[in-house]
This record gives sequence, C-alpha cells and structure tokens, in this order.
Amino acid sequence: MLESVINDKDFAYLMQKNIQDLVIHLFEKEQNFGILCKIEDVSFDPQLPDSINSEFRALTLFFLAGYTFETARIEEGFLIFEAGFGADNYGSLVSVPLLSIMQIIVDETPILINLANYEKETDVKKEFDKGGVENSMASFLSNPENSKFLK
Repeated sequence: MLESVINDKDFAYLMQKNIQDLVIHLFEKEQNFGILCKIEDVSFDPQLPDSINSEFRALTLFFLAGYTFETARIEEGFLIFEAGFGADNYGSLVSVPLLSIMQIIVDETPILINLANYEKETDVKKEFDKGGVENSMASFLSNPENSKFLK
C-alpha cells in the first residue's frame, strides 16, 4: 500500500508543492533552515573540484543561513542558492530540484519529510507549473520585503 502512494505522480506533485510552500514560508519569516537532499540531483555552477565533490554523501545537508540564505530563491521547480565550499570557500551556485529535498530542518528538527519516490520528475514539474505556483508566488510577492529572494 505504501509503495503505491510514494511512487504516485499525484503524491509527488503534492510533496513538491508542500516543499515549495514551506520554503517560501521560511523565506517570509526569515527563518534559517537546512535541507537534506539527494546529492546526485544537485548541480553546481561552476562545478566543484573533485576534492570537494568526493566529500559529499548520497544524502547531503546544506544549511541556509547568512549570505547563503540571502541569495536563496525558488525558480522553475528548483531551490537555488550561492554557497562556499572547502577550506578555500570555493563559491558555487547550487541548484536543488524541490523533489530531491528529502527533509527540511529547523533547529536540528525535521519539519518536513519527503517520501515521494516518483521517477519522472519532469512530468511532476509540468503538472506543478500549471497549478499553484502563481498563487504561491502572488502571495509571496505581496510582501515587498520578499523581492530580495527572487531574481
């Protein structure tokens, strides 16, 4: 029974929408948070050196605070932020598909757990883009203070 739920496209759509809505809420409240995500789906621009890439685990925690939080935004189904890595603080733009976020964490406590295991994320993204993005974004943009989170 659980398998049929977590592998369902509609369930994945709901999880993606919940993740986006929660991240926007945290932006609005100026609440720092962490994301535990599947590193295989994360992209870096510019690419990180192998010495840094090799340190990541299959599930990697990124903490959005300070400059990283200030640069964070949601764009086309991705959470995007700038971060520095390694001893030399190697800078990169990090793009995380929303469905690759497995947990959202505040003060060491998970406040969202994503169990969706739907493989065709592009199908979910298309469905997601049709629906509540405009409503969520309209609500988010109604506060002029939130413009700093979007580019």
